[in-house]
Amino acid sequence: MTISALAAAAVLAPQQTSRPNIIFIFTDDHADHAISAYGSVINNTPHMDRIANEGMLFENAFVTNSICAPSRAVILSGKHSHLNGQMTNLTTFDGDQMTFPKILQKSGYQTALVGKWHLKSAPQGFDHYEVLVGQGPYYNPVFRTPEGQVKHTGYTTHLITERTFDWLKKRDDDKPFMLMMQHKAPHRQWRPGPDYIGLYEGETIPEPVDLFETWETRNTGAQTNEMSIRYHLRMGQDLKVMEAPRNFTDEQKAVWNEHYIPRNKWYEENKPEGDALVSWMYQRYIKDYLRCIQSVDDSVGEVLDYLDETGMADNTVVIYSSDQGFYLGDYGWYDKRWMYEPSMRTPLMVRWPGVIEPGSRSSEMVQNLDYAQTFLDIAGATAPDDMQGESIVPIFRGENVRDWRDTLYYHYYEEGEHAVPKHCGVRTDRFKIIYYYNLNEWELYDIKNDPREKTNLYNKVEYATLQKNMKRLLRTTQIEYNDADGKHARF
Repeated sequence: MTISALAAAAVLAPQQTSRPNIIFIFTDDHADHAISAYGSVINNTPHMDRIANEGMLFENAFVTNSICAPSRAVILSGKHSHLNGQMTNLTTFDGDQMTFPKILQKSGYQTALVGKWHLKSAPQGFDHYEVLVGQGPYYNPVFRTPEGQVKHTGYTTHLITERTFDWLKKRDDDKPFMLMMQHKAPHRQWRPGPDYIGLYEGETIPEPVDLFETWETRNTGAQTNEMSIRYHLRMGQDLKVMEAPRNFTDEQKAVWNEHYIPRNKWYEENKPEGDALVSWMYQRYIKDYLRCIQSVDDSVGEVLDYLDETGMADNTVVIYSSDQGFYLGDYGWYDKRWMYEPSMRTPLMVRWPGVIEPGSRSSEMVQNLDYAQTFLDIAGATAPDDMQGESIVPIFRGENVRDWRDTLYYHYYEEGEHAVPKHCGVRTDRFKIIYYYNLNEWELYDIKNDPREKTNLYNKVEYATLQKNMKRLLRTTQIEYNDADGKHARF
């Protein structure tokens, strides 16, 4: 190495090691109203709350497309679904396109991905990856690695945590890192780990106010979709009226059967009907969902404790989010997909010691579209001009961002499982308009006065001017994001 090169390396080294590490903890289908920092009345998440208490909680965080693979592609690319190509769960992500991990690599960061991937193509832009195959099971998963597939025995949330620590302990200490720790939980079939399977036993979880909604005031797709608790939860896989799955070890089966067989016996002997059956199904569903979340919360606590014990906490940004929200009996549903609030919203909590004021909250509207540029900004790397989000770092710093967005764009493309119709729309801080273009139906809501979105204002005479303005806003926003072509644009 030449003298000039040595001098350059000496100058760069302190800058590289002083740049913050980034740990992005990401879950699947975690509704913000199942986090106590967001005011949950159904569970307590002390470790996730710690991120909010020691950092910033975003009261208005949203996604662009409420479904698993498209959400992940938006985060990686910083582009809406129609531009990154991942519009549904059914296609394969084009990993050759530019993503933020590739840029971080070039800027001197180590990059690692552990957990759920769900994009079919091999991960690119990562120095290390161990990802679940497809959705991955809750027990005894296979991890896909650059060297091939590796089978593990245990509970998937625990294994993702274990594999994360394995990488953290082996990484290059002289370089900053970006770690994406992506849990499967609390995705559907909601299978809790052995340590959590008895949690909430004997308790009654509060029901949402609209658990028994019948959807007459909504679009025809809402009246015929297949994600209601009343009609569409499966007794076996979803509600666990079954013995332990075949891929369990004998020890896992014993724990499973110890808890579920007595519950199933009670069901066979009592067999509730009507609304009582819906309430019973809700309790079975929500308790398993919350048990899965509790395992993730404990994992978050392990990560935070590790950062403290190793002295890395002060120079590590910790971010918690999910790929979308979820219906926890809200509107009588489970799952996601809709542009309605429970699934369009997502949790976002960020801790950055020395930058974010502890216990702060932001009401600005942010989206997962912003994450790529935010990660790059944290690292001091330059984002490509074709990324469509905005860095959230100025908000972290408490700056008054005068020109921050006042409109969110949403587009859902997959018309398959759960029979949710394709739709697009825009949301402001008060109003939301949704266009179901294959149905040629519209919905218009005043979110401030109607937060549960029960009263469709579309075609009501007194809202004619608002309706016209919101339709115009939808059109101009589609043009802004280069989504102005296709059937959905013709209205």
